[in-house]
Amino acid sequence: MTASDPKADLHYYLQAARGALVWKLEGLSDYDVRRPLVRTGTNLLGLVKHVTGVEIGYFAQTFGRPSDEHLAWLDDPQPNADMWATADESRDETMDRYERVCRHSDATIDALALDAVGHVPWWPADRAEVTLHRILVHMVAETNRHAGHADLVRELIDGAAGTRREFDNLPNVDEQWWDRYRDQLEQVARQFQK
Repeated sequence: MTASDPKADLHYYLQAARGALVWKLEGLSDYDVRRPLVRTGTNLLGLVKHVTGVEIGYFAQTFGRPSDEHLAWLDDPQPNADMWATADESRDETMDRYERVCRHSDATIDALALDAVGHVPWWPADRAEVTLHRILVHMVAETNRHAGHADLVRELIDGAAGTRREFDNLPNVDEQWWDRYRDQLEQVARQFQK
């Protein structure tokens, strides 16, 4: 059995989740990446914008490693200001900012030991003192959660699904198989209708 480096493992899974999130926007129009396809308005570009703010909060602010990035939406009193891109916020600007913030986060991860202590000011006082280890676990979960949202939104847009462009982790079947599969699931579900 090969020895494992816990920090490298966590960092790898964070980077994989980031890649899955970014991939969900590839090949889509500016309209499609902004489309709110569910009642709560979840949209692909907004998910990237949100995760950008989360990365800055947890890897910059928490560990006292300021970033040069100014996230104006953090000062916006409107609820969910971080969950969508305004007409003035271009797709390229949003994606470039996310990439820069991720590089800053990666530098923080590289510079600190897993037991390095930080402080999350928006968490309750009894949980606000954290380690890099805890924040890495939190961010792997957070980023994967939003990559999952993005996967469903992307599937609603054009049917593309899966974890990565080069390996989608879905069964290698034709479209008719998916239609039959979905019909089978619908038939089972209907047995539970009241």
